[in-house]
Amino acid sequence: MSTTHMMEVNGLRKAYGGRTAVADVSFAVAEGEIFGILGPNGAGKTTTVECVEGLRVPDAGTVRVAGLDPVADHDKVTRLLGAQLQQSELQPKLTVREALELYASFHPRPADWRTLAERLGLTDHLTARYATLSGGQKQRLSIALALIGNPKAVVLDELTTGLDPRARRETWALIEDVRDSGVTVLLVTHFMEEAQRLCDRIAVIDKGRVAALDTPAGLIRRATVSTVISFTPSGPLDDRELTALPHAASVQTQEGRVVVEGTDETVNAVISLLARHRITAHQLRVTEASLDDAFLDLTTGADR
Repeated sequence: MSTTHMMEVNGLRKAYGGRTAVADVSFAVAEGEIFGILGPNGAGKTTTVECVEGLRVPDAGTVRVAGLDPVADHDKVTRLLGAQLQQSELQPKLTVREALELYASFHPRPADWRTLAERLGLTDHLTARYATLSGGQKQRLSIALALIGNPKAVVLDELTTGLDPRARRETWALIEDVRDSGVTVLLVTHFMEEAQRLCDRIAVIDKGRVAALDTPAGLIRRATVSTVISFTPSGPLDDRELTALPHAASVQTQEGRVVVEGTDETVNAVISLLARHRITAHQLRVTEASLDDAFLDLTTGADR
């Protein structure tokens, strides 16, 4: 991955009618990187990427795409930056083929729209009018239109919303191919699995500020709870003994099943405690922290 920055955001601020949407956001996206943005609803994610795309004018701070100002140099930026918006609409009577051909005509060296249509499962719908497409089909079309100009960078806002699990994974493979071809990707998503699978680094935005910026593995290491052990004990077990174990963050018992959140040291201590009491742990499960856990720890007001 190159150390050259394709996108730079410094001290970005944006408010609407006195309500601050983005308070202070800074990050840089390297060339050839898939950079993710996570955050709760209303955190300022879409406003941030719309400033990157030149669709919003920042109140303060600077935004650069390949060294260009997305507002002052909008025409130049649109030639090298593709965008799939969170919400977009085409003319209802426009067919999929017509949309692909039309958008391809806007670019001097467009991608082969037939190949994109095949990769995104649109080949069987080329004669279908936009108004008749399902939500998932419209989403796939918007992704194709974002990529049809052979951009150097692409912004994908809620990339796979509305797609079924198979189509979602096929789209992930497409985005990985796009990155491997040298295209920089800025990805806004609510799907933790998607972020963990695709992103080289992730910025977690909360209340208009960057709460954390790290690799997916780095964010997971920040989670308060790194390991969860769950089991059904063969005999009675005092919750107070479990709570007193090293690094035990929480102990819950529901319908006879015990769940202990803590660290690897906590797991070892639970096993030792069970052995001392000669209690068998039925249906024993040990799981590591996930990006979901890290996200909930990093964002305020989240309900675990």
